[in-house]
Amino acid sequence: MARPRKPLLSTGRIVETACALVDAEGLGAVSTRRLAAELGVSGPSLYNHFRTKDEILEAVADAVSAQVDLSMFEEGSGTAGDWRGALHDWALSYRAALARHPHIVPVLARGPGRRPAALRLADAVFGAMTTAGWPPAQATSIGAVLRWYVLGAALGSFAGGFVDDARAYDPADYPHLGQAHLLAERGSAVDERAFETGLRALLDGLETQYAALSAEAGRTRD
Repeated sequence: MARPRKPLLSTGRIVETACALVDAEGLGAVSTRRLAAELGVSGPSLYNHFRTKDEILEAVADAVSAQVDLSMFEEGSGTAGDWRGALHDWALSYRAALARHPHIVPVLARGPGRRPAALRLADAVFGAMTTAGWPPAQATSIGAVLRWYVLGAALGSFAGGFVDDARAYDPADYPHLGQAHLLAERGSAVDERAFETGLRALLDGLETQYAALSAEAGRTRD
């Protein structure tokens, strides 16, 4: 009998199938038994690729990290030398990747660990900031605060947390929430505007710090 052109099982197929399960049903849907059934293989065959379910989820998380655009940190990009613009575009790409796969956020929130794509992400941000002249400690803090901000935004929708029933917001109890029932139907626009508002505020604050650092460096040279 001729060998199949494609192997029945591969690391990529396992990760892709696990990611689809997480997207559709959440982290609790992933088990080696369920994955084996979805892939049409026996359970033990998964252990040739991953030792545990946690390893599979780590691989899914890293596959999502690999979707984040890092090109804005590369030489020759439109944001080369513009650390603020690069951070802005990176944060938008990061949020978009997590919006496509919101259920994996709790795994991503553990930190990069040994995940290659996540480490490349951290390396790109830190390298760009230090190249721009930020001290290493500050560059580390910038990477951390932007990561916290994006992950926090990905945990849920602000607008989606309100119901579309005006009766829930009795003006006698909530005199300033008369339009709150409209938030849910406008959720995407509300959340995007809120994210951009917060991101701009963060970057404005960092720009103020950067100007202070530059001024201090100039006084030191003098």
